[in-house]
Amino acid sequence: MTVLPPALFLLGPTACGKTACALALARELPVEIISVDSALVYRGMDIGTAKPVAAEREVCPHHLIDLIDPTESYSAAKFCDDAHQSMAEIIARGRIPLFVGGTMLYYKTLREGLSDLPQADAALRAEIDHRAKTEGWPALHAELARLDPAAAVRLAPQDAQRIQRALEIVLATGKTLFDAYARRALRPLPCRPITVALAPSARTALHTRIARRFKKMLTDGLIGELAMLRRHYRLTPDIASMRTVGYRQAWAYLDGEIDGEQLLETGIAATRQLAKRQLTWQRQFREHWPEYVEIDCLRSDVVDAVREAMLAGVTTSS
Repeated sequence: MTVLPPALFLLGPTACGKTACALALARELPVEIISVDSALVYRGMDIGTAKPVAAEREVCPHHLIDLIDPTESYSAAKFCDDAHQSMAEIIARGRIPLFVGGTMLYYKTLREGLSDLPQADAALRAEIDHRAKTEGWPALHAELARLDPAAAVRLAPQDAQRIQRALEIVLATGKTLFDAYARRALRPLPCRPITVALAPSARTALHTRIARRFKKMLTDGLIGELAMLRRHYRLTPDIASMRTVGYRQAWAYLDGEIDGEQLLETGIAATRQLAKRQLTWQRQFREHWPEYVEIDCLRSDVVDAVREAMLAGVTTSS
């Protein structure tokens, strides 16, 4: 591993300050950023995903952003293919890949391999969706808790997309998610990973940041952005892009299902749940990735701390 070129992994929950740290690194190291974010792949979804603005993208090249329309699908497997291609091209240019984002499944898949899971079953998925409309997602979450308690405890009762997929796997295979994920085909990384994760020493402080960030998204025009997307594309609320936190709540607002106050409350609550899941993933990574270093994102010198940790890793791997 020591003879391989370095690759930097910067991960953390939403609103922890990953972008500022990444841009600081880009000003000192010959890096190119590879986005690890399942929402940034969608064109036109800019405000609600906190997509890097033009000035930020000018600091260094960014990859795996604006790849597909919101009507299209993207997967962890496709991310791995695209990430490996980007890594190879960046390394060939004599530069360093810098992975930045909070889609933890993508990190796990890249580092630990793809699971031998069944393909999506359209009929079974439609049946689950129909039941969700009549019984509600909490009821299906309760069923998942009966069939696969370990999977259910990691999911919020309203996390429709993940409950749907978990139930689909259990019902189709008769196996728990742990058993279904047991077989993996690992594609070795062409580099030596250097991982720095951001995490808050006080969860309430992160919650304050999340609230401030979601309010800013609304002020910046999230509702108008979604309205424009609905006019431009044939979207439905159940496709992956529209299940993204923020857009899901904004859709309900545009349909008159919730008012402005409820939009703010549910958007902040959903984002807090997202951050909680991301931090749960990070605890698993801390146990399994030997080079993993965690830094308090609330430190006043967090950018300097991340820079020092990354520089130390690059120097060690040289």
